[in-house]
Amino acid sequence: MNKEELNRTATALVAPGKGILAADESFGTIEKRLKAVGVESTEDTRRAYREMLFTTEGIGEYLSGVILFDETIRQQTSDGRPMPEVLREQGVIPGIKVDKSTTAMPLSPQEKFTQGLDGLRGRLEEYRGMGARFTKWRAVITIGEGIPTERCISANAHGLALYAAFSQEAGLVPIVEPEVLIDGDHTIERCYEVTEWTLNRTFEYIYEAGVELSGMLLKPNMVISGKQCPQQAGVEEVARMTVECLLRSVPAAVPGIVFLSGGQTDIQATEHLNAMNRLYDNLPWELSFSYARALQQGPMETWAGNPDKVAEAQKIFRHRARMNSAARSGSYSEELEKELAA
Repeated sequence: MNKEELNRTATALVAPGKGILAADESFGTIEKRLKAVGVESTEDTRRAYREMLFTTEGIGEYLSGVILFDETIRQQTSDGRPMPEVLREQGVIPGIKVDKSTTAMPLSPQEKFTQGLDGLRGRLEEYRGMGARFTKWRAVITIGEGIPTERCISANAHGLALYAAFSQEAGLVPIVEPEVLIDGDHTIERCYEVTEWTLNRTFEYIYEAGVELSGMLLKPNMVISGKQCPQQAGVEEVARMTVECLLRSVPAAVPGIVFLSGGQTDIQATEHLNAMNRLYDNLPWELSFSYARALQQGPMETWAGNPDKVAEAQKIFRHRARMNSAARSGSYSEELEKELAA
């Protein structure tokens, strides 16, 4: 394990003014999103959609990395270039999702456990040879009646730690993603409690696994009210409770935290990130983004499979990346949103 190389990559991924595009949707997820805009999910439509995103001019100014799906890292653009090469030409670091999705927890089917450790070492070696320089593994924690349980949180934390160790062994920076889901009617206080619990368990196992903290990134949920909660927390409350939770859970040696958008609208995700960076100075880690839907929803709706709409969709994608770049420094505003959208 080359600690210096891992730290250089991790630091580059959270460079000031930049964040990560999560374009690693599974076949099931991308099918739902394409279907919602009237597009059949085929290998060719998925390639065309992601090519539209990756070839957007100037995205390297706002994006440090892109998380790819297994299919995508193997694909070529319409002019025959490998997808990772297209990203590198933009100054963007290619990454890869390496988990094998979730299955029901034994004896607790309403909870999930993430699979994928079998054969992981070999897959990581292959992905590195294809140009990937970082990886991602997602675990999901559900809040509900009687859940989450200790065994669910511990099992997923253990899996995340082992994945991170395998990644670093292969010379790849692991992005560790323990997501407390927004689904439910729980309060922001309950989200705080479960997020702190999850993060503390995760870092306990990460320490035991020998993972180098300076060569990894954390991709957590924001501390936020459940979607069905009648009392929705405001932007500043979400920002303050999220940062305070992280200060109690995340070691200072971790270079950066790249939030998931997790069911928020594109504007909400930008506003929350902006508030955190505006309200807090001198935090031990960079606060950045690793958004999927919050960067892609507008471009996908505009493109909707129409080649004539590519330029317009790319403009919207570039704009959203630019807004979140501004949020990295706490300089995003409603006026800026309108000014640059014009």
